[in-house]
Amino acid sequence: MTTLPETTALILIDVQQAFNDPSWGARNNPDAEARIAELLGHWRARGRPLFHIQHRRERPASLFHIDGPGFAFKPQAQPLAGEPVLHKDVNSAFIGTDLEARLRAAGVTALVIAGLTTDHCVSTTTRMAGNYGFETYIVGDACATFERTGPDGRHYGAEQMHDIALASLHREFATVVSTREVVAALA
Repeated sequence: MTTLPETTALILIDVQQAFNDPSWGARNNPDAEARIAELLGHWRARGRPLFHIQHRRERPASLFHIDGPGFAFKPQAQPLAGEPVLHKDVNSAFIGTDLEARLRAAGVTALVIAGLTTDHCVSTTTRMAGNYGFETYIVGDACATFERTGPDGRHYGAEQMHDIALASLHREFATVVSTREVVAALA
């Protein structure tokens, strides 16, 4: 990555308070939100297009219920007035939203994606972005996920889940990059 064209948009996925709940278990990359804030600051300073994606659920017991505290954005990714916020009900930011139409209307050709969680909504959105033909970058150090238990009861640590998700995306659906690389490519 040398430079990012002016037609590159930043997509921040589900940087929400719900992921602070201890029920998720152990998490990797405690610095993800700081990296997201760094990306967002540089992006805003250059006036590039950006989109905030917010997961929502109608079920009152959900951590993402629209009236619950988990629905709120984390302070590091709080949208400013006028910045687009798209609400999704499934893993992909492209399903049930007008994200693709907005990107096409804005002439966006490339996407930089970061957020929570690496192996769920970030991965699903990244896969679809690649399938839709966008030049797609996923910022590995600006994503995080949680430990998981497989159907056979086997435990997978959060770092392992994160690394495998990135490895699965790299060179197939997107290019995995770092915050430092993205910031340098914006200069």
